[in-house]
Amino acid sequence: MANVPAVKTSIPALGGEAGLNRYLSEIRKFPLLAPEQEYMLAKRWEEHQDPEAAAKLVTSHLRLVAKIAMGYRGYGLPVAELISEGNIGLIQGVKKFDAEKGFRLATYAMWWIRASIQEYILRSWSLVKIGTTAAQKKLFFNLRRLKGKLNAMEDGDMRHHHVEKIATTLGVTEDEVISMNRRMSMGGDTSLNAPLREEGEGEWQDWLTDTGPLQDEIVADEQERGQRHELLASAMKALNDREKHILTQRRLVDEPETLEELSQQYGISRERVRQIEVRAFEKLSKAMHGLAIERKLVPELT
Repeated sequence: MANVPAVKTSIPALGGEAGLNRYLSEIRKFPLLAPEQEYMLAKRWEEHQDPEAAAKLVTSHLRLVAKIAMGYRGYGLPVAELISEGNIGLIQGVKKFDAEKGFRLATYAMWWIRASIQEYILRSWSLVKIGTTAAQKKLFFNLRRLKGKLNAMEDGDMRHHHVEKIATTLGVTEDEVISMNRRMSMGGDTSLNAPLREEGEGEWQDWLTDTGPLQDEIVADEQERGQRHELLASAMKALNDREKHILTQRRLVDEPETLEELSQQYGISRERVRQIEVRAFEKLSKAMHGLAIERKLVPELT
C-alpha cells in the first residue's frame, strides 16, 4: 500500500465489504464546500499545515472518491479496498493542491484518486498478468468501456470487427485485445443491479461514476464563470482605450493580432506594443483582484 501523507483526517472506518453500506451513508453527512470555504481551508493547510483544514477538505470529497471507485468494480476487487486506495489518492491531492491556480479541488484531486486506484488494481492483477507497456495498461483500463460502447459485452470471445475496432482505437494488436479480454473475463463481474442492502433497498449502479462533472461542480463552475466575466468587464474600465484595444486583440479574441499588425495600426514599434500589452495585463489583473476582494469573492490575505 502507498504511503499516506502526513495529513490527519477523520475518515469513517470502512470495515471491509460488510460495513460498506454504513460507510456510504456516513460520508453523505459531510457537507460540500463553497468555493470561498475551499480556498480558505486550502490556504490554511498550505501556509500553516492546519490538520483541521486538511480534514475538512478531505471529508468533503469522500463522496467523489466513492463514485470514482464504483467505476472500477468490474475488475473483481473489493469495493472497500478500491475506496480505501482512492482515499489515499485524495489525501495526496489535498496535500499538493494549490488554490491560487484557480480551479476546484475536485478537478485536481480526481486525477490523484484515479491514479491511486489504478495503481492498486495493477498491483493486484500483477504486471505479469496484464502486460507492462503503456499501451497494454491503456487497454486494460479501457477495454470494458469500449466494449460497452460497441454493445460487445457478451460472454466469450468478441466478434472480429469489435476486436479490430478496439485494437485500432487503442493502438494495440488484435491478439493483445483478444488475450486481454480472455484474462479479464475470468474476473467474475457482478450485476450493477445487485442491492446495496440485504433488504434490497438501493443498487450498486446508484454509485457508479458519471463521465461528466458532478452537479455541485457544474453549479460552482457556472457561478465562477459568471463572476469572472463580470469582474473582467468591470476591471477593463481601469484601462485607457489603447490599452484596452491592444490587450483585447492580443489575449481576448479567438484569432489574436500580431505585434506587427498592431504596431502598424498605432504607428509605434512592436516592442512598444508588447510593453503596453504587458502593462495593461498587469493593471487588469490588479483591478480584478481588488474587485474580487471588495466583493468578497476571494479572501483578503494579511
